[in-house]
Amino acid sequence: MFNANMSQTDRNNGDPVDLNSGTSAHIAHARDPHDQDEGETADPMIESDGLCRPSIGTRMRLREFSHAAADRLNKIKAAVETILQSVGEDPYRPGLLDTPNRFAKAMMDFTQGYGQNVKEIVNNAIFDEHHKEMVVVKDIDISSLCEHHLVPFTGKMHIGYVPNNRVIGLSKLPRIAQMFSRRLQVQERLTRQVAETIVETLQPRGVAVVMESSHLCMVTRGVQQYSAVTVTSCMLGCFETDDKTRNEFLSLVGMGSGR
Repeated sequence: MFNANMSQTDRNNGDPVDLNSGTSAHIAHARDPHDQDEGETADPMIESDGLCRPSIGTRMRLREFSHAAADRLNKIKAAVETILQSVGEDPYRPGLLDTPNRFAKAMMDFTQGYGQNVKEIVNNAIFDEHHKEMVVVKDIDISSLCEHHLVPFTGKMHIGYVPNNRVIGLSKLPRIAQMFSRRLQVQERLTRQVAETIVETLQPRGVAVVMESSHLCMVTRGVQQYSAVTVTSCMLGCFETDDKTRNEFLSLVGMGSGR
């Protein structure tokens, strides 16, 4: 059975793992302090209708009629107008007149990942293939919104897996990553969610995800570190238990010891 291990590059909080090669992979998910107590088994990442960890209002948003969708946009526009007035701006001057409308539409686009269906994304693109060597897709462009300040963080994600007699269409890996990035996020959770969803979808021998990004909440405010890069990783299965496999992946994505 796989145990999830979510770590920053300078820490390792994973539980011991007993990996039985040649058997179907299954994951006991990492504990998420937001939705469970220590020792409690986490819910599956993928729900029966294909949604992955939807937010409290996701299904309402998906099922609403056009008038309700319009009302949702109007509420966002009114809130933006209030923000503009609160910072001392004139929301009715030419440059800002359509800003609330543009922002409302952009916010709905930035958060569309909540309602995306992983079953539709994968679209049965899983194939029986006796390939047992590592598969890596690196330098996947990622842009998401920090849930703490609602400003972007952007960077690259690298995904690798070791098949267990099945492979997935290569384009599905960045699509899964984009599904989770189009939400209000923290980088640590985003990294883990991508890894766990690939495990549940494909049941490989192991999955590795590393993300490198720059956070505007650190660049344009507060500490103002313009060159700082945040690196997060999630190593599951053989990537957690086998140093050679993990090091091969890190070398392939340009993060080996000689970097």
